[in-house]
Amino acid sequence: MSELPPDLPRLRTVETFLRLQLAAVQRAIVRQEQQVAIHRRSPLPDVVPDWMLERGIGQGAPPVAVHVGGCHMAGKRTETLERDQAVRALTDGVEACSHCRPDTALGLL
Repeated sequence: MSELPPDLPRLRTVETFLRLQLAAVQRAIVRQEQQVAIHRRSPLPDVVPDWMLERGIGQGAPPVAVHVGGCHMAGKRTETLERDQAVRALTDGVEACSHCRPDTALGLL
């Protein structure tokens, strides 16, 4: 602000507004600091694999589908694949996810 009002009531109004704004900024800072602290403690990597292999239920279950990394349809039983492994799995008959279409992304179609 370049000019402040000359009278006390309006000065008090500006003061109240600025206090509320400062409190909102301080709350936002605390939230961001908490998010940074959580992120630092997180054991999960931020790296998304290029290709994933989804397996069926049970130990030693056969592969069910190949996915592009980050596909929202991939289940929890996935493992990271290299490009050549993904190509090999698809050519060996493992189904390509119908949502992320890894076969198209790999140039197999």
